[in-house]
Amino acid sequence: MHSSDLSPTTARPLQAWQVIAGGICGLVLTIGLARFAYTPLLPLMQAQADLSDVAGGWLASINYLGYMSGALLAAWVDDARLRQRLYSAGLVLSLGVTALMGLSGNFWVWALSRYLGGLCGAAGMLLGSGLVLNWLMRNGRRPELGLHFTGLGLGIVVSALGAFAMSGLFLSWAQQWLGFALIGLLFLMPAWAWRPPVPPAALGSQAKPSTTSRRWLGLMMLMYFCAGWGFVISATFTVAIVERQPLLAGQGPWAWALVGLSATPAVFLWDQLARRWGELPALLLAFGLQTVSVLLPAWSNGLAAALAGAFLYGATFIGIVSLTLALVGRRAPDNPGKAMARLTLSYGLAQVCAPALAGAMAQASGSYRGALWITAAVLLVGMGLLLRLWTQGEPGV
Repeated sequence: MHSSDLSPTTARPLQAWQVIAGGICGLVLTIGLARFAYTPLLPLMQAQADLSDVAGGWLASINYLGYMSGALLAAWVDDARLRQRLYSAGLVLSLGVTALMGLSGNFWVWALSRYLGGLCGAAGMLLGSGLVLNWLMRNGRRPELGLHFTGLGLGIVVSALGAFAMSGLFLSWAQQWLGFALIGLLFLMPAWAWRPPVPPAALGSQAKPSTTSRRWLGLMMLMYFCAGWGFVISATFTVAIVERQPLLAGQGPWAWALVGLSATPAVFLWDQLARRWGELPALLLAFGLQTVSVLLPAWSNGLAAALAGAFLYGATFIGIVSLTLALVGRRAPDNPGKAMARLTLSYGLAQVCAPALAGAMAQASGSYRGALWITAAVLLVGMGLLLRLWTQGEPGV
């Protein structure tokens, strides 16, 4: 066993399954609850707390502004020990910001919670994933994040089923937020105990410079901006889009659960496709299928279109995130989280802009259809960028 396997909090070496399981629980906590619980609870907050479409969109944008702030911080931090401390803080803070949503009906308190929740999401998604990938590479494991990113799908399932179960108990929107904070305790314990350890040799070390060209990285950032736009519209408004259809009232949580259920196993399929075809062809397929997932509810108001769109969305966004972050992170083995964070800044920028625009369009028109058409167009631009990267054989491909 490598000396790097020793956790900073215990003298007992961690096993691979513990590092992976801890990372999965960290994603459920920081992404599934601190960020994604907002999606199934949005319609309930609109109905019970007088939250408007515009305000709902702004809260989502503020959440992603927090995520972008966290990405900036992650892109700046080099010290491995500090990265783990920030990740640890994000785990604990996730519980607090989730509970804060249910402790007040004030918009600005919600805004604070959403901003801090975005910071937590960045801690889990970038710092936590970087620590896991670094551990895998140090210990001779396959440098893929598919298994780790099952935590995203599981987090969506937990948020959807938790909202459905608590609604069945006739709990208010505020009580459900507090309920999610209690659920988070179950994931905090293993996430904290099995945090990816920091190797002694890495303490205080500086990350090696990237070997990829600036042009390649620039195209990847533009592509990931398009991916972020496609991700955030469905991530924020899937339940609200379904609930707005008169014949589909009450079915929204099921659509959100389907997103998570399809995402959880899909990461393994995308890893397999990437091994066989390469990352860029696999990413191109994922973008194409996600475009279809956006167009289905834009074309039809039926339940079948909504569920098929949710299924395809869950199966594709997870592949785009996993393949892209692993592709970039492998090219910065000393500090993959920093490389991921730099790329994620473009993803975060889209997440700030898109929900506010979609919320304003929905309030003006009474429908999310226009926002869906715009999202499909943005995803097509992303496919064009991927084709350019693929056909021109950029370094790092």
